[in-house]
Amino acid sequence: MGEVVNLRQARKAKAKQAEEAKAAENRVAFGRPKKAKTLAEAKRAIEVARHEGHRLDGPDRSE
Repeated sequence: MGEVVNLRQARKAKAKQAEEAKAAENRVAFGRPKKAKTLAEAKRAIEVARHEGHRLDGPDRSE
């Protein structure tokens, strides 16, 4: 026979675990200093510009 589980407690534990996961994601996304954010944004802009610069046709062509 299986173990008896209190559904209310299980539901609360599951919700708490989901909140902890969301908090961990937010710490990664919003926990960086402004200097690190701007540096990452600048690097990404350079990468996008470099990638777009290697196109064979111009961006205004729609063929």
